[in-house]
Amino acid sequence: MARKTTLRVISGGKKKTNDVPTNTRSAGKYDVELGKRIRLRRVELDISQSDLADKLGVSFQQVQKYEKGVNRVGASRLQQIATALDVPVTFFYESQTRGAKEVDSLLFIDSAFSLRLLRAYASVKNQAVQRQFVSLIESIAANE
Repeated sequence: MARKTTLRVISGGKKKTNDVPTNTRSAGKYDVELGKRIRLRRVELDISQSDLADKLGVSFQQVQKYEKGVNRVGASRLQQIATALDVPVTFFYESQTRGAKEVDSLLFIDSAFSLRLLRAYASVKNQAVQRQFVSLIESIAANE
């Protein structure tokens, strides 16, 4: 037998569907994407979450929530983040521009290991050694 879905408004602007609370003001997929871009830029500049939090006047846990997309970032806070990370606010929203493709391609740098690998490669000056480096990594990946 099909269960009827009822929608009731409860305190705090939250709605409840079959006793599962939802919040229409909660963070969504765009907030997650914004958080990824904040993290990308912070890691690129080698700034810790605590350092960024100090610049913003918030706790490092709050920065974690912004980066994970758990909490939404307001307009004034986003301006503060952009200033602290030395980028224009549009950096966080570019999705169809040429620069955004470069940013999207770097979003894979989501772990310390990826960043270490990229920095190690960039520190190699000899082009022949760079080719060998890439060949080594590709052969390891092919054997996985």
